[in-house]
Amino acid sequence: MNYISLKLDERTAEGKKLAKLRGSGFIPSVIYGGHDQPIMTQSKQVETTKIVHIAGRHTPITLNIDGKKKLAIIKSIDMDPVKHVLRHIAFHTIKQSDVITTEVPIVLVGIGESEAERVGLVILQAIEHIEIKAKPADLPESLELSIVNLETTEDKISVSDIKLPEGVEFADVDQDLELVIANVYEPSALQAANEAAGGDAEEEDEVEVPVEGEEDATESEQPESEKTESDKKSEEHSK
Repeated sequence: MNYISLKLDERTAEGKKLAKLRGSGFIPSVIYGGHDQPIMTQSKQVETTKIVHIAGRHTPITLNIDGKKKLAIIKSIDMDPVKHVLRHIAFHTIKQSDVITTEVPIVLVGIGESEAERVGLVILQAIEHIEIKAKPADLPESLELSIVNLETTEDKISVSDIKLPEGVEFADVDQDLELVIANVYEPSALQAANEAAGGDAEEEDEVEVPVEGEEDATESEQPESEKTESDKKSEEHSK
């Protein structure tokens, strides 16, 4: 895997001074990981926004902090609910030997090429992401599933159809392999279901937006969900 990179500078601005920092075209961030104290950082808004869109929460990023490089993944972002711009980002450092648990997108390929679609049926994806675990170098950017063999409303694609790359496992050892990822529907059945539900459901972005005043608190302590397996073992050993 080729890692993308982002240049960061250490920052001193916090609290009410963050508004001025954002106004000058920078995004505040914090880096967690290992035994180190969280590092408060900042980066240019335009460049950072592009990196977030490219990397998402599953692609490792090389962080260049004042000449020092750290491998990390994005653990959380804070978007302005009104302006829809990036306000804050949290990174978590990782090692090449760490086994990382993360979510990757499931991409359906062959759209428009299946027999089901040729006869007017509709294929809908029910699950768009799934959690996996692997070392950074083995993490795939996505998991692809072909739908070209779907023909009737009796056909479906399940988790069992996913072919995991070498070195990659499902994060849940008890992963339900029969969980349906995509189904085939009659258009009339979908219309009836929508009418019964009162219309189409609107999609919402999955963005963490902390309550005002909580942002500084997120930089004071590393959340449990943002720790790698090696972090947790280190903590248990120190008790």
